Amino acid sequence: MTNKLVPALLAAALAAAALPAAAQSAGDWTVAIGVHQVDPKSDNGKLANGTLPLAIDSDAKPSIAFEYFLKDNLGLEVLGALPFKHDIAVKGVGKVGDTKHLPPTFTLQYHFNSKGKVSPLLGVGLNYTTFFSENTTGVLKDARLKLGDSWGLSAHAGLDFKVSDKSSIRVDVRWADIDTRVKVDGAKLGTANIDPLVYGAAYVMKF
Repeated sequence: MTNKLVPALLAAALAAAALPAAAQSAGDWTVAIGVHQVDPKSDNGKLANGTLPLAIDSDAKPSIAFEYFLKDNLGLEVLGALPFKHDIAVKGVGKVGDTKHLPPTFTLQYHFNSKGKVSPLLGVGLNYTTFFSENTTGVLKDARLKLGDSWGLSAHAGLDFKVSDKSSIRVDVRWADIDTRVKVDGAKLGTANIDPLVYGAAYVMKF
């Protein structure tokens, strides 16, 4: 389902580009409060010279985003959320640990047809992910797990459904390039490739 969502939103945004646009004005602010799920890709890489194939599960948490409009319809957004928690497993072995992370993301995005009842948006940006509260279990029980912080590109696509002149409902999907270097008891084991889709819905208020 999510694999089909990005092309559909992109097509809607391109179609809307021919429609009148003007509503989100320079100097406006919006706040979006919602729930989003971080869904790591299915192949998260292999550690220890390719001998340990990883599997990282998904998690959903409340989210909040602030957007400031630099120009009409062009905004700079900062996304935050409560800490996401993910189980870490080695395929064929089972769960070996878990971690929490915060993924603040900065996105420059354009809103199409922003006076209409449905307004697509597209954006590109930068993601910073910091990992903490790493725990170990199973075959790694009592070992010290450390995941390095990550910087990477991100992309954002969404649809705003107008509720009133000051509010809308948003459904959206993001992609982020998140790679973290893995250490166990100080030894470098390799890199976990998380690269998740982040999808959800939010209530957007304009100020």
